[in-house]
Amino acid sequence: MLRRVLIIGKNESFIVKGMEMKLEEINVSWRFSPAKIKSLEDMGEYADIYVLYMDETIEATPDVLVYINDLCKEVDRKIFLIGTKTECANAGKYISEGAVEESFERPVDMKVLVERIEDYLDEAAIEARKKSILIVDDDVTYMRVIMEWLKDDYRVSMVNSGVQAIAWLAKNKADLILLDYEMPVTPGPQVLEMLHSEAFTDSIPVMFLTGKSDRQSIVNVLSLHPADYLLKSIDRKGLKEKLDNFFMMKRI
Repeated sequence: MLRRVLIIGKNESFIVKGMEMKLEEINVSWRFSPAKIKSLEDMGEYADIYVLYMDETIEATPDVLVYINDLCKEVDRKIFLIGTKTECANAGKYISEGAVEESFERPVDMKVLVERIEDYLDEAAIEARKKSILIVDDDVTYMRVIMEWLKDDYRVSMVNSGVQAIAWLAKNKADLILLDYEMPVTPGPQVLEMLHSEAFTDSIPVMFLTGKSDRQSIVNVLSLHPADYLLKSIDRKGLKEKLDNFFMMKRI
C-alpha cells in the first residue's frame, strides 16, 4: 500500500498548503481536489485516506457530501474531517459515522493531525499485508464466529450468497474463498461454477465448508477439485492451522 492522501476543500488555502508540506516531510504523497463531484470522480480512488476540510461553501453543497459518503462505501476509504463543531455536525447529516475515522476542530493542530494520518496509514499498511479471505455462507452467525477466530491474522469479509460473492469480488481482492457446500437457492457447487465462469474469479482458490463427514459426501465435495474442504465442526486451532499451512505452501 502506498501512503497517499486526498485533501478535499474549497481551495488550496494557506492551511491546506501547510498540511501538504507536513505530509511531504513524512513521505506521504498527496493530491488536492476541490469539493466538486466531477473532480472527485477523477481522483476518488487515488488515495488511501481522505482529508475533508469543511467550510461554509462545502456545508452548503450537500450533494457533494453525499457523493463523498457514497465514495467511501464504494472504494472502502475513511475520512479525517476538519471543521468547526457546527460544520462537522452538519457534515454528519450526510456522511455516515462509520466513514469518519476522526474529526478535528478548527483551528487544527497540524502536528497532531499529520501524526494521526501517519499512524492510520501505517496501521492500514499492516492490515493490507494480511491475506484476504472471503466467507460465503447463508449462516451469518457461523460466519461471524469464523471471522472472530481469524480477524487478528487475516482480513476476513462475509457474504451470504453466490451472487453477493461475485458482486463483492468484482471490486475487491480475495486470496481464498471459504464456500458453504450446502447453501439453499444456489448451493456451493453452483457458486463454484459461477466463480470459474468469470475471468476475475477463476483463479481464486476455494475451500468448501461442509457439515457432512460421511464418505460419500466427502467424495462429492472432492470431485469438484476444491483447494481443500473443511468440516464445519472444526475448532479454532484446527482452522487456523489449516489456513496457515495452506498459505505457507503457496509461498513455497
